[in-house]
Amino acid sequence: VPAMDYIDEIFMTTMLDDTCLDPSIQAAVGLMKRTLNKYYSLTDMSDLYRIVMVLHPRHKLEYFRQAKWEADWIKMVGELVRRNYDSSY
Repeated sequence: VPAMDYIDEIFMTTMLDDTCLDPSIQAAVGLMKRTLNKYYSLTDMSDLYRIVMVLHPRHKLEYFRQAKWEADWIKMVGELVRRNYDSSY
């Protein structure tokens, strides 16, 4: 997710600066952004992906707080990790 956020930010910056790129490059960037958003939205459908993000030693829940994700979502994913842990261990 952090890599996707970074790439998305770069695409948005590039697309907004229409003076530096040829229109065909801008169109390609737009297609890449749509594709990235498609796969980004799919990560929200996977409990495993959410759990992996929370268990990442560098990120944990702090990544989501810093990215200003909704507090309810952060709480829900924390509970998801706890439920899975409790049911497995």
